[in-house]
Amino acid sequence: MKRTFAILSVLSLAIVMTFAAVGQTTPAPKIKPEHLSKGQFNSLISTAKTPVEHHRIAQFYQAQAQDYLAQSKEHEAMVAAYRSNPSLVNNKNQASTINHCEYFVQTFKDLAVKSQELAQLHEEMATQTGQK
Repeated sequence: MKRTFAILSVLSLAIVMTFAAVGQTTPAPKIKPEHLSKGQFNSLISTAKTPVEHHRIAQFYQAQAQDYLAQSKEHEAMVAAYRSNPSLVNNKNQASTINHCEYFVQTFKDLAVKSQELAQLHEEMATQTGQK
């Protein structure tokens, strides 16, 4: 009985140590940015005073920039699809459709840049607020 208990103890310890070692070698999962409603976001902007609050705003703008870039890429893919569709060659609507998509490619890229600028601004505010 004592021998069985000792063997189980050693095995249990080995299992725990194995999982602990594996846990140390795996990268930490990326934390998904929190979702803020428009109302929550506007409230946060109007009351932000601490570095944590400015970091939350910056994370929101970074996530928004990534979303804008994704939408821009979707429209780039649509432009390529319209151009490669043989049934649309010499179609009077093709140019209009492509122009429409190209407009959104540029618009979403511009919005992404503006969102990244706002994120950087709030990161700077967080640093300045933390120094006071």
